[in-house]
Amino acid sequence: MRIRSLGVIDDAVVELSPGFTAVTGETGAGKTMVVTSLGLLLGGRADPALVRIGAKAAVVEGRIALRAGGTAAIRAEEAGAELDEGALLVSRTVSAEGRSRAFLGGRSVPVGLLAELADELVAVHGQTDQQGLLRPARQREALDRYAGDAVTGPLTKYAEAYRRLRSVAVELDELTTRARERAQEADLLRFGLDEIAAVEPLPGEDVELAAEAERLGHAEALASAAALAHAALAGNPEDPESVDATTLVAGSHRALEAVRSHDPALAALAERIGEVGILLGDVAGELAGYADDLDADPLRLAAVEERRASLTALTRKYGEDITAVLAWAQEGAARLTELDGDDDRIGELTVERDGLRGELSVLAQELTDARTEAAARFADAVTAELASLAMPHARVSFAVRQVDDAEGVEVGGRTVAYGPTGADEVELLLAPHPGAPPRPIAKGASGGELSRVMLAVEVVFAGTDPVPTYLFDEVDAGVGGRAAVEIGRRLAKLAKSAQVVVVTHLPQVAAFADRQLLVEKTNDGTVTRSGVTVLEGEDRVRELSRMLAGQEDSETARAHAEELLATARAEG
Repeated sequence: MRIRSLGVIDDAVVELSPGFTAVTGETGAGKTMVVTSLGLLLGGRADPALVRIGAKAAVVEGRIALRAGGTAAIRAEEAGAELDEGALLVSRTVSAEGRSRAFLGGRSVPVGLLAELADELVAVHGQTDQQGLLRPARQREALDRYAGDAVTGPLTKYAEAYRRLRSVAVELDELTTRARERAQEADLLRFGLDEIAAVEPLPGEDVELAAEAERLGHAEALASAAALAHAALAGNPEDPESVDATTLVAGSHRALEAVRSHDPALAALAERIGEVGILLGDVAGELAGYADDLDADPLRLAAVEERRASLTALTRKYGEDITAVLAWAQEGAARLTELDGDDDRIGELTVERDGLRGELSVLAQELTDARTEAAARFADAVTAELASLAMPHARVSFAVRQVDDAEGVEVGGRTVAYGPTGADEVELLLAPHPGAPPRPIAKGASGGELSRVMLAVEVVFAGTDPVPTYLFDEVDAGVGGRAAVEIGRRLAKLAKSAQVVVVTHLPQVAAFADRQLLVEKTNDGTVTRSGVTVLEGEDRVRELSRMLAGQEDSETARAHAEELLATARAEG
């Protein structure tokens, strides 16, 4: 993994070997940046504050070996990534402005895809994960993960039934609590539909009646204008001396017809004047017909105005015009049908709700039984691991109980609270020594004990749901002495079947590592390429001495460091 411009790291290469790798260094040297870098490669949140001051962007590049045919390899290839001899090249860039980009096998991909692959590749644990284990929800998730298919199957069915029950309950509540409002809405719709039905409007009728009213209201003026226009075009029979347009145009046409053969241009004009004459004759005929057909009946005008008033009363309430009124009526009729069917719908939903409650009750009991069975096995396995971590008398157990709730569902004479994951409340309990009552780990475990419980839980998971790589960020905090040696021994055992990377400040843990990396700053406060070194031989003894006594040249510390390494090699 190569890290550039991230926190205190200027440019450094971190080579993580198979087996157990310990990352050590002075406080503030940048050890945690190794964890942060791996988190970025695995789709973690990009914080622009991590970009080194003065740099445009932080870049983390990694090369991850994938199992051929594994889920991660298949998913990467589906995304268009190319593998390099079975290894996947991953890159993440975070700009100082907060923009983040991800690359997989040379191809730009969404950051979310890295997070999907992370679930198959790496398990990351740090101090925040320990705090997360204190929450009952995380404890239930851990138990469900351990139980596997025994919980996954019924939980999937339960979650689907629970979502449907919530939807049914919301709709049923709305129908019953808003019954009065919906009844009022139905009455208003009926009134409006009856009012529209009484008028029986036709599409576009308001527009047609407006035009007819305009015409009837000005009938005399229209008739007079039509008569004058007709006389101007066709002449006035009562005035033989009058000159009309038709006669004048006809005379013009005759004059040109007599000489049109002498000039094509003049012949074309004669044609056009002939067309004008025909058009004038047509218009004159239509004007005569218009005047004859014009109805000046005042009774008809009164009827039209009365009809228009009825239509206007509708448009004031239900739409800007009759087309909108008819659309409102159509929608209102559909809504009224829906409202009138509320009683039937309430009955259907009530039956469905009761059926879903019964189904949830059965599935919840399946979940409870599966969790109870898995809890006993899980607790025994974690307890056995704690015995290997210098807690031989500690006992871990799970309390799996159904939660009572006054607003829940009555089952078997009591009211059970059903949630999205069942009716169970799961709590991890620890009895640190014989005679001590089991107490929630949030109250009964010290920092060192919690670290060991966390490690024991992860080791148990490794046996049932393994991942290729485990990264522990100071999960040995609060631990020392013999317990630290046991943690180192247990991590070394875990590393026989997986790659284990541990950021630690404990020499007892680091001594069991197959490879130890030292992170150290230069004089200007940065970590450069040469700032992450593999420690071997005398250099490793010196670093362990520093971790033991704070003095690299202490003979006592050196002797202790050599003893730790010898013990670790003997057990390896």
